[in-house]
Formats: sequence, structure tokens, C-alpha cells
Amino acid sequence: MPLYQAIWLAIIQGFTEFLPISSSAHLTVVPTLMGWKDPGLGFDVALHAGTLAAILIYFFRDWVQLIANGLGFSYRGHRPDENSRSLLWFLVIATIPAGLAGLKFQKYAETAWRSFYVIAAAEIILGLFMYVADRVGREKDGLNQMNLFDAIAIGVAQALAIIPGVSRSGVTITAARFLHFDREASARFSFLLSAPIIGAAAAKDALDLYKEGGVPPGMQMPYLVGILVSGLVGMLVIAFFLKYLRRHSLNLFVAYRVIFGIIVIALAVFFRIGG
Repeated sequence: MPLYQAIWLAIIQGFTEFLPISSSAHLTVVPTLMGWKDPGLGFDVALHAGTLAAILIYFFRDWVQLIANGLGFSYRGHRPDENSRSLLWFLVIATIPAGLAGLKFQKYAETAWRSFYVIAAAEIILGLFMYVADRVGREKDGLNQMNLFDAIAIGVAQALAIIPGVSRSGVTITAARFLHFDREASARFSFLLSAPIIGAAAAKDALDLYKEGGVPPGMQMPYLVGILVSGLVGMLVIAFFLKYLRRHSLNLFVAYRVIFGIIVIALAVFFRIGG
């Protein structure tokens, strides 16, 4: 795998994993258009490891606060709305649906559902739902207002992210907006919620890679670059997105999803690509 491809794919992963536009869609469409070969299972491990590192590092103080309060310690961290003792367990509960969906449907997500038609439909449909959800009146401006129903509903929504084109951050932020959480709180919970699933995916891929004999000869550098670049870009994107949502709506990402979906359909229909 050429090093420049590793860099580009890592940049794409870092951007699209945390923006509500779907990393799986872009990591399917872009290499197909460029005629790049499948980088293989090992590179999936690298990209997952990089984005997981971004979440753990950027939200390190949040994790300390959540875990301490969840285990019964009185720890007042830097975010007042994360002092709830229930929030850690809401994250655990909300992770379960996506874990079950992965076990049941992962083979479809890696094969039949990689169709450009599926990706385009998911991009456009969720984009429209996101547009509606973003106009729901804001009532809950902090994660301390979350209840068990909210956690389960967002967790069920996250399970839909197994479909390429849906976007884990996109579908969970949309669900949280429908439940009246403000944009910044919705995105923060979405990012925290993604850590266990990304970690589980990285662990599974790493185990499969080990069974296949480990990192192929000559691929150590592309894998290392993939981890570092996707992690660095991911942290920058998280910081940008959270700041952006404090003052702006999701309209930019709604428009992007719809336009991108239309382009993908055109590629499939007129150029017979990814059909």
C-alpha cells in the first residue's frame, strides 16, 4: 500500500468518523473512484485505533469524571452536566443495541450493503431526518437531563450505523435532537458513545489480523501513519465540530449529505460504479 494512500484514507477517516457524513460511505466511494486496492484488514485496525485514540485523548477528563461518578465517587470535573452517576451506565446500556447489530449484520455491512445505491439512500434519508430533528425545540441543554428512555433510544439509533452511509455520529446526534437535547450535548454524547463500539471493532479486527499472521511485510509504516494521521485529524475535527455546533445549525451537513448522495446515485446509474 503506497504511503500517500494511507495518508489520504487516514485523513478521510479522521474527518468523516466524527462529522455526521459517514466514514464507511467515504471509505467505500473514494477508493473505488480512485481505483485503489482494498488496503486490507490491518489498515482497518489502524484507522479504528486512530479514531479511538482521538476520543480517549480528547475526552480524557470527561472519561475520568464519568467513571468516577458512575462508580460512586463524588468528583466534580470540568463539565457540570457530566456529574450524574447514571451517565456512565446510560453509555453502557446505549452500547448494547449496536453491539448486537454488529454481531448479527456485520457480514452484510461488509458486502451487500456496500452498494452505492444503499450508501446514497442512507445519506439522503438520514440527511432529511437530521434536518427535521434539528428544528425540534431545545429543552434539554445538558447530559444531566438524560433518562433511561433517552439512552435506549439513542442506542437503538446507533445500531443503524452499521448500514454504510448512515453515520454513527449522524444518527445518534439526530436521535438526541429528536429527544430535545441541544446540538453540543447531542454531539458530546454521540462521541462518548462511539468509543466502546470503535474499541470493540478495533479489537475484533486485531484478533482476526493476528489469526491471519499479523501485519504483512512492508506494511508497518502505512499502518503507523494511518493510526497517527487519523487520530490527529480526529481530535482536530472533534474540537472544531463541538465549537461549530455552539453557534450553527446542522444545515451544512444536511446539504452535504443530500448532494453527496445524489452524486453517488449518479455514479452508480450513469457510470455503472459501485452498483
